[in-house]
Amino acid sequence: MKPTLLILAAGMGSRYGGLKQIDPMGPNGETVLDYSVFDAIRAGFGKVVFVIRRDFEDVFRQQVGAKFDQRIPVEYAFQDLNDLPEGFTVPEGRTKPWGTGHAMLSAQANIQEPCVMINADDFYGRDAYAVIAKYLAEAKPDNGKNHYCMVGFKLKNTLSEHGSVARGVCVTDANGKLKSVTEMTKIFKTDTGAENREVEGAYVPLTAEEPVSMNFWGFTPDFFQHLHAEFIEFLKAKGGEQKSEFYVPFVVDSLVQAGKADVAVLPTSSKWFGVTYPDDKPIVVGSIRALVEAGDYPSSLWG
Repeated sequence: MKPTLLILAAGMGSRYGGLKQIDPMGPNGETVLDYSVFDAIRAGFGKVVFVIRRDFEDVFRQQVGAKFDQRIPVEYAFQDLNDLPEGFTVPEGRTKPWGTGHAMLSAQANIQEPCVMINADDFYGRDAYAVIAKYLAEAKPDNGKNHYCMVGFKLKNTLSEHGSVARGVCVTDANGKLKSVTEMTKIFKTDTGAENREVEGAYVPLTAEEPVSMNFWGFTPDFFQHLHAEFIEFLKAKGGEQKSEFYVPFVVDSLVQAGKADVAVLPTSSKWFGVTYPDDKPIVVGSIRALVEAGDYPSSLWG
């Protein structure tokens, strides 16, 4: 079965200051999303599912989704803070979304085939889509264990000069399989590498050579069952908090530690880049221009 590209585009863009998902970056007004879909199409993906919010559905369909209607099947799923399993409610005063795990769950009804989950505002590159599509075409459960994958990027190539970033920091074994992944949400670039500053007085030093998850995950459909079960456990433990978030890497790590799944960390020749802060935009624009000039992409993606 051809894999589906699942794009998480419901983010509020709080650090960037706007809907960066529809901000033009390419030489002819292309968004980062345009390049993601373009790369997926030429890697053989069969469908795109956007996870968005209802409050910007119309503008998103008109400015983003309409470009792809004649090129690849497009579907929409909607992340809603109140969309919770039976027996759970949103605590009074909470407005923060529940995180990437909840966003992915929003699309469960749309996906019955292998899927690749990505962020809407990250540029992953042509080779990354090719290697993950190849892996998923061959991945089948055996001995009760599921086989997932992710494309790994070096932390040093994903940092911002303009503030902190959130990354899933990975440890791999000698065979390139994931041993653990830890979500770190306040990683700053330093003179000697990087540093996670989530806990005041207990900063975690990093070399910046660590492989990190950029939310470029490949899953078989059974992952949704695990995701749903883990979300219930998360809500039992932290559902009453105002800012707790349910992350996909947390679920992956839980399955790996329990021996229920393994995750291949796939190397790629592609270079990641993305926009977290407004000052990151010129870097992305320049990087895309260089790829166009090198012949990796046409100057106008859609003709």
